Formats: sequence, C-alpha cells, structure tokens
Amino acid sequence: MGTRIILFAAAAALFGQSGGSFGGKPRDHSILPDARQIIEPSVVVTERNWQARDRYAYMECEESRHLDSQGRVKSQDVDVSRIILVNGAPFELFVEHNGQPPSAEEQKKQKEKIEKQKRETAAERSLRLEKEQENRSFIREVPAAFDFQLFGEDVINGRPAYVLQATPRPGYQARGKYGKIFSRVEGKLWIDKQDLGWIKVDGQVIQPISMGLFLARVQRGSHIMMEQTRVADGTWVPERIEVRASAKIFFVKTLVIDKILTYSDYRVAQDEVLAAAEP
Repeated sequence: MGTRIILFAAAAALFGQSGGSFGGKPRDHSILPDARQIIEPSVVVTERNWQARDRYAYMECEESRHLDSQGRVKSQDVDVSRIILVNGAPFELFVEHNGQPPSAEEQKKQKEKIEKQKRETAAERSLRLEKEQENRSFIREVPAAFDFQLFGEDVINGRPAYVLQATPRPGYQARGKYGKIFSRVEGKLWIDKQDLGWIKVDGQVIQPISMGLFLARVQRGSHIMMEQTRVADGTWVPERIEVRASAKIFFVKTLVIDKILTYSDYRVAQDEVLAAAEP
C-alpha cells in the first residue's frame, strides 16, 4: 500500500508546491516569457529525460518511518537497492535492509527473477513497453490539465530557473488513469532556464484522492517534494524524493507514510548489466 501511495505522490508531485515561498523575488512579468512557452517544451524535455534514464544504473536508498496517527515514530527501515539493466529493462537488485545483506534465499529469488527477465519473449517485452508508455503518458496531459502562472525566477544549485505555479484547470476531462488526480493537486515547478529540465517540484493534495480497490483515500495536505540533478550527458534524473502522506484505509484506519528516497551513482549501464546479470 505504501508503494502505491508513493507512485501516486510521484505523479502528483510533477507540478510543484502550493503556497509557500522561495529564495528568488518576483520579477517584472513584462520581460518574462509566457508560462505556456515554458511548460509545453519542458514537458517534451521531461519525457525525453525519462526515456534516457532507462539507460542508467544507479543506487536507490529508501528510508521509511512508520508513524502512528499522532505522527510519532514507531519504527524505521532503510532499504538499499541498485537499479541495473537486464535484457534492456530496469531491474531492482536488492542490496541491504537495515545494514544487512540479503539472505541466501533472497539472493536465490533475485537470480531467478533476473533469469526470467533475461528470457523475456517478444510478446512479453511488447506488453511491458506498452504498460510503461501508459504509465508515463500522463505527462502529456500536464499543459491542458493545469493553469500555469510564471511567478518569476530563482537559482537552484547554481542554475537559473523559472518558477511556475500550477493550479487545476476547472472542467478539465482526464484522458488517462493518472490524469484523474490532476484536479486534486496543485503546486510549484522550478524549470531550468538553459535546457528546460525540471530541477525541483514541490506539491500537495488539495482534495482527498481515492485509491481504487484498496478503498483507501489519500488525505488533503499530503505532500511530496522531488529534486533532480543533471548528469554528464545533460539528462535530468531524480536525486531526492520526500513523501509525507496520510491515507484512510477502508475509511477507518489511518496510514501515515513518511519516506525519503535518495538516488546516486548514475552510470550508463552497458558494462554493468553483464556483470550483474551473471547467474
């Protein structure tokens, strides 16, 4: 359930933060480009970056804090994985849990999964790619789903950026399953002035969102922040994601999600795939 909420939050977060402030100051809008002239090409750039990221291997560290309904920490877990390529597709290779390496049984299961992915048929590959396209296609709805206002400019990690406020566009009819959440989130988006990559997004839920068969509702005020970094070839990739979400399960039990995901050691994956995929 926690993973599903993170996936939802990652989709919602692609538009930034509502309210709040940032280091820059509002500029004279008469000398700034129109928000649409920024957001539309930036969506094209972002989709291209997502596709390029699939060529990389990288480390992922997920810190999960389990909270009670009053926000008190009950327990904490840290999982480390390495994302590699197997048969041209990303594969999450588990490295350790709370400092401990995987057991012999877990290592055996991972090898079995790697072998299965290496033997992927053409039909299975086609189905996987189709699902990936569906999961990413929501990004194309962004320009139509939101009204954007160019607030001004800022500097993030030494890179000048446009700052856009995004609010749901009244009456927008979603085309895909993920697009349906757009009317319930709002936010801010920092876009690199040089190549229109998304440097930072910071957003929150403004209306509860139902989560299908789990009869769960993600509550208003749930928040996510994502920061990206630019690797050597100019691709923008995630560096840090923070999720603070609460949900009602079966409309009774409150689930509080508090996660920090950090990504590092991005490398083009060709040489690493062969070594990692050896049985």
